[in-house]
Amino acid sequence: MEESERENQTHVTEFILLGFRDLKNLQVLLFLGFLVIYISTMAGNLLIVVLVISDQHLHTPMYFFLGNLSCLEICYSSTLIPILLTTLLRDGKVISFSSCFLQLFFFGYCLGAECYLLSVMSYDRYLAIRKPLHYTTIMNPRKCIQLAAVSWTNGFIGISIIMAAMLQLTFCGPNKIDHYFCDSVPLKQLSCSDTDLVEHINLTLLFIYTMPPFVLTLASYICILKAILKIPSTSGRQKAFSTCSSHLIVVSTYYGSLTAVYLLPKSSSMNKVFSLLYTVLPPLVNPLIYSLRNKEVKRALRKAKNKVANFRIFQNMLANLVSIKDR
Repeated sequence: MEESERENQTHVTEFILLGFRDLKNLQVLLFLGFLVIYISTMAGNLLIVVLVISDQHLHTPMYFFLGNLSCLEICYSSTLIPILLTTLLRDGKVISFSSCFLQLFFFGYCLGAECYLLSVMSYDRYLAIRKPLHYTTIMNPRKCIQLAAVSWTNGFIGISIIMAAMLQLTFCGPNKIDHYFCDSVPLKQLSCSDTDLVEHINLTLLFIYTMPPFVLTLASYICILKAILKIPSTSGRQKAFSTCSSHLIVVSTYYGSLTAVYLLPKSSSMNKVFSLLYTVLPPLVNPLIYSLRNKEVKRALRKAKNKVANFRIFQNMLANLVSIKDR
């Protein structure tokens, strides 16, 4: 009987993302704000990737991991924000079943990979500050590639397990998602089948993908802060502490909001607010905190600016020669 009833139910073929429909008076303002955020995020992260690839001075483990992080942030933002902008522009967004789960896959993939990549970056800084004499030996090119590959692979494994469980769910009732992207939390609430297994899998993977990386990151920065306190120069201590505290604030906000969303799924409005803290904020501020304030990056920017200026001068000279020849 149960099987025949399930067969007679209408399966959902598309979902409607409501976005921030409850804030109708702020739709235009939110659209402009998120558009500026998206452009800034893409520009900052693309700039980091281009500089890391083109400048020989940035071919170090630290900037190798930063380049990987920026690639992740580009994929992360491009998966979420364009659809968010569409929901604001059209007061909702119709998305097909397959597109919704495809977005969930790429979002989860980037999320899991970023958790581990952030811990790898903190470990890299720990080695650079606490073991400078052995740093180049430990963080050789092969080890850097291996650590980056582990981060990307872990993200793929985690989301593949979640997707395998989510695709077993049946969606036959309402299809309106009170969120700005296809996340597992609101999708589970729409399912008309038992979600206990998916809940257990999500909680287990949440623990695996947040607690170990967060503990490693926190432990690394505690050791780094101890080393900073031993710096004799007051200005040097202040500068190093400012950078580390910024990193810790971003990481704490990232993990805290991520945990809050998946452990406290009752209030959809609060879920949207917490989701913004780990989906929109980090890709925007990470290039500023991790890279663009560094001397090496500033030097690479000046060098790139000079190359562009020289190229323009060369173009003008050619244009003048051509005009003289024509006369």
